[in-house]
Parts: sequence; C-alpha cells; structure tokens
Amino acid sequence: MSALEAGELVLLIDRKQRRYLIRLSEGSEFHTHSGIVPHDEIIGQQEGTELRTAAGSVFQIWRPTLSDYILKMRRGAQVIYPKDIGAIVMYADIAPGMKILETGIGSGALSLALLRLGANITGYEISQEFADRAQQNVADFLGADALGRYHIEIRDSYEGIDGTDFDRAILDLPEPWQVVPYARHALAPGGIILAYTPSITQASKFREACQQHNFLAAETIEVLHRSWHIEGQAVRPDHRMVAHTGFLTKARRA
Repeated sequence: MSALEAGELVLLIDRKQRRYLIRLSEGSEFHTHSGIVPHDEIIGQQEGTELRTAAGSVFQIWRPTLSDYILKMRRGAQVIYPKDIGAIVMYADIAPGMKILETGIGSGALSLALLRLGANITGYEISQEFADRAQQNVADFLGADALGRYHIEIRDSYEGIDGTDFDRAILDLPEPWQVVPYARHALAPGGIILAYTPSITQASKFREACQQHNFLAAETIEVLHRSWHIEGQAVRPDHRMVAHTGFLTKARRA
C-alpha cells in the first residue's frame, strides 16, 4: 500500500485500544489527554507505524476499515451495526450493478456497504438532516464519485414507491409491513425484500404481510457477535458481547 497522504482518513489506536478517527491535514495536530500527535508525523508513513507523543503514549496508525468508519462516523439516527450489515449483504445477496431501494437511510451505514459493493441505490428518507448526513458520510469515506450511484428522495415509503424492476428492497423502518404492498410492484420477479427490525413482533407482522402479498421463501435470523480474550494461556469469552440488535427477515417476490 502507498504511504499515508494529506486528505486521507486515518485511525489512531492507543495501548488501551481506544480508537480515534481523523483526516490528515498538513500543519494540523491531533490533541488527546495522552498528548499531541502532529499530522505531519503521520503523513508519509506506512500503515502500522507506531508514533509516540511527548507524554509517552503510543498510537498505531492505520487506514480505517469500513467497520471502523461506521462506528466512528457522524450520526443522527442509530446506525445498523457492522455485524448486521455483513449479514444483510450476504442474506440479500448484494452484487455489483444491482438496483436497490433502501428506505430508512438514517446515517448511511448500510448505504456505505451497498455502494462499496457496486450497487445503485434509490433511497427514501423522511428527514432532510439524515439524508444530508448520509450523503456526507458516503462522500467522506467512498469519495464524491460514489454519490453518482446514490440518489436520496425526501419522501415516505409508507405512501408508495415510484419505479419498478428493483433487484432488492431493504427496509429499516418501524412498520416495514406497510411497504410490502408497494414493494410487490416495485421489485422484479425473484427480487428480495429484507427488513431490519428491533423486535420480533415487528418481524412477525412483516412476515404476515409478505405472505399476504405473495412473497415466498421467507426467513428470519438474528446475528450475535461474541469476541474472545486471548492472551497467552488466558483464553475466555470477553465479558461483554454485542448480542441482540435486530432481526433480519427476507422473502422473495414470486
């Protein structure tokens, strides 16, 4: 990989695994309680470099992964967590060039993953503030060119969907079952509809709506994420885990 350059996003990780996301700028400094890190000492370095502050703290320097960025990016609405985004990408079978309807854009976490895979997104969002933030997050991480495949409309999908032949419809809404009748006409045959819902009662009502509108092969899953502490012979599950965040329910348009 090339050396780090001004204008790039970088992730700083200290000895306690605290993470800081910054954009490099010549002449700037990053200030923490652990000391000051001049950006000029990062620019030109390779990933994995360790820098020591005058206070004696050590930071590792990396380009952020998409997961790193999602957890640190600016947000308004609660984001879909990386563990669920990974499952959505596989569960909805996302591929380059797909035409995707995404409704309930929030801060754009899922949009980032879909766009990075080469999809084209039509997004419905009722909040202009959220739409603006999502577009800025996309531009910050993927670059402004990605916005050419990201079209957000300020509208309510409960009131209908314009357009047809979508390959996928992904819903992050309190009442996704209200969208199912419209998605029936908007999706191409064989297209997948997927809803992310915090509660199982929401998932159940969504499944009922899918059945009523001739969506078949329905499935519902929950993704749990447990990390492990491994240090020499001390091997055990971490005391904390990312357990329930939401249910993923998908079905296919017959």
